[in-house]
Amino acid sequence: MVTLRQPPPRDEDEGIGLGSEDIAVLQEIERRVLWLSTLMVHHANNVRENPDKPTKVGGHQASSASVVTIMTALYFQFLKAGDRTSIKPHASPVFHACQYLLGRLDEKYLMTLRELDGLQSYPSRTKDPDPVDFSTGSVGLGAVAPVFAALAGRYAELKFGSVTSNRFISLIGDAELDEGNVWETVAEEAVQGLGNVIWIIDLNRQSLDRVIPGIKAARLKALFAGAGWSVLEAKYGTSLEAAMSGPDGEALRQRIDTMSNEEYQSLIRVSDGSDLRRRLADVADRVWRQGILDSVADIPDEQLQTLVGNLGGHDLPKLIQVFNEADQVDHAPVVIFAYTVKGYGLAFAGDPMNHSQLLTNTQLDSLRESFGIDDAQEWAKFDPASTAGEWCIATAERLAEDHASPRLDVKAVPPSIDTRHPKQTSTQEAFGRTLIRAGEIPEIGERIVTMSPDVATSTHLAGWINKAGVFSIDEAHDFEGDAKRMLRWQPSPRGQHIELGISEMNLFMALGQFGLTGELSGQPLIPIGTVYDPFICRGLDALIYGLYVNSKMIFAGTPAGVSLSPEGGAHQSTVTPSLGIELPNLVYFEPSFGREVDWMLLEALRQCCDRDNGLSTYLRLSTKPIDQSLLDEPLARLGEEELRRQVLAGGYRLIDRTIAVPDLPRSDVVHIATGGIMVPEAVEAARRLHVEGVAANVINVTSGNRLYAAARDARRVQLRDAHAPLDLGQLETLFPKEERRAPIVTVQDGASHSLAFLGSIWGVPVVPLGVDEFGQSGARQAVYHKVGIDAEQIFNAGLLALDLMDG
Repeated sequence: MVTLRQPPPRDEDEGIGLGSEDIAVLQEIERRVLWLSTLMVHHANNVRENPDKPTKVGGHQASSASVVTIMTALYFQFLKAGDRTSIKPHASPVFHACQYLLGRLDEKYLMTLRELDGLQSYPSRTKDPDPVDFSTGSVGLGAVAPVFAALAGRYAELKFGSVTSNRFISLIGDAELDEGNVWETVAEEAVQGLGNVIWIIDLNRQSLDRVIPGIKAARLKALFAGAGWSVLEAKYGTSLEAAMSGPDGEALRQRIDTMSNEEYQSLIRVSDGSDLRRRLADVADRVWRQGILDSVADIPDEQLQTLVGNLGGHDLPKLIQVFNEADQVDHAPVVIFAYTVKGYGLAFAGDPMNHSQLLTNTQLDSLRESFGIDDAQEWAKFDPASTAGEWCIATAERLAEDHASPRLDVKAVPPSIDTRHPKQTSTQEAFGRTLIRAGEIPEIGERIVTMSPDVATSTHLAGWINKAGVFSIDEAHDFEGDAKRMLRWQPSPRGQHIELGISEMNLFMALGQFGLTGELSGQPLIPIGTVYDPFICRGLDALIYGLYVNSKMIFAGTPAGVSLSPEGGAHQSTVTPSLGIELPNLVYFEPSFGREVDWMLLEALRQCCDRDNGLSTYLRLSTKPIDQSLLDEPLARLGEEELRRQVLAGGYRLIDRTIAVPDLPRSDVVHIATGGIMVPEAVEAARRLHVEGVAANVINVTSGNRLYAAARDARRVQLRDAHAPLDLGQLETLFPKEERRAPIVTVQDGASHSLAFLGSIWGVPVVPLGVDEFGQSGARQAVYHKVGIDAEQIFNAGLLALDLMDG
């Protein structure tokens, strides 16, 4: 077992500002953190009743143990008020142990790891009872979130003068560096120069299944350095550095530096000192071999294993020294490679298969005895009067914050704005116009920040950019001067648009973190992003992460569907309507007309202002021009206020058969439910059905998301109370009682199933039309016909729907 070792005392003049007594206190805290984090996992798996046996509860004692020293140095020495931290997911027990010792978590929660309403498996800012800055999980998303939060904090500071945040720190498992999104973040030009970002890599050289082969730390460091990051390391602890600095120490350094990860992991598990000495000196070169032996000649056999395993990531003085060095870097993000042993201090330290291993009862008792933990006090904090207890109290006071984030007033967003749209326009064009007007709203416009992954002009942000400017941390030289230009691209701290590289992953990570700036930095912002609709899927993991952490953001997916016909299947989206309907914490709108875009964007702004109950918003837009006069009849029939209410509630009757064809019999009613860019085709099909004597309604579904939610919630109410009245909200307006037995045709420039749920509400036949194959280049109507969503096939579907009723 690689044991926790007390390093030699260090004096204050060695650059860490702590004496030997201080280090001793921190080491006492370190041992308690290791004990509590290990005990939490043990209790969850071996003590607490498990109704799911034989499935184990799980937890990661080995992954937690590898960062105990790092987190002790962080939380009990290095962190300051305003620092925001992201902790690697498998170290959740260590995080909660630290919060408990700092008085931020009640003892009762220590026994609830991975229990419903208890401590989450991985740190969660929305589910955990203690204060979590960044939720973490798999695929490196929580690791990179602080970088974009730092960018948001810097933006807010430059705009509004003060923020409550300070440094942004990520503790990252080395296996997470295999995730591509990590390197997309590292290479992102917009985050260069953020001197308050620190990444700490837990370099334990193990992933879930293996010891990572090869010595790749040097390659990783070169990648960071090449991207402009400052690279530091805590490689060897004080004892091992002392041995390497002594006579023949260079031979020892070279031996350990050049051995494979697999060999090193094997060596640190050899407890027999003489055998370890022999294996350490097992090199071909005789002179080198003798140098290795001489370098450790004064080390007793019983101490050699501890010496060889004395890495910088387990040495408090070394870590604090490197952390202080990182704090001096103010011109670039910093990455620290902290070399560690997975499972450090536990019986299976360094075991290649220890990722999911758990200590046995005997091994836990041995650990308890070595730490002097009384059985009756196994969950105890330190006595407040003890030196360690006083240190924890003083640390908690140092980290305490009492900042109330200012709130944006939902009422500051008007119900409508006077945006002038031409008679023929697309929803993408309308979005660009409406955004400019939204920027003029008092108290709200200054909080809007737009961003795109190098597609600003092709998603109609040019007008906004000309008015609001492009943001950069530093003023960029204007080489064009007063020359006339269509697009005024002059980056400065005054701009309100952030242009990212071509990375949809970075876009959604940035949107998510800018949407939390009120909570993290004390200055609320309203982030609005644009992205080609098919490439939402490219950034889907990051989008889901933003929704998971309850961020408030707005994004426009545009252009959408096969309506982007010349671009071919690679640029045509199909599944995005389904995502809009199904993702939690998201409102999905698909407008057809410019006026709808106005109302929807304003509603999205209100959602962002409502920090308690608001949701993020997805606008699915298109470059397809639509005749705006199609809206005239429902506007006259319903009035602006009622039409706006229905649009935001999920849909309205664009063509009401009782007005359009009042003389046609009710026995031949069919509903055409469509939305967004397919409205003109649905209208044409309805008019052809009218000629054939079919009383067709056209229902413009502006939000399949809100209609589905209304139906779902109504059924859930009935599940709880069978006698509760059925309240289907806007669905009852769209489908009056006398027409609820009529069949439905659904039409979507997207997957056909996305609106097919409408038939299940009333138990009627549905003919779902949509795009269920990959598209190709072609004229718009030709592509529509190919995939089966043109007016002719909508017309035929209406006739088929009636036949299904007769059958």
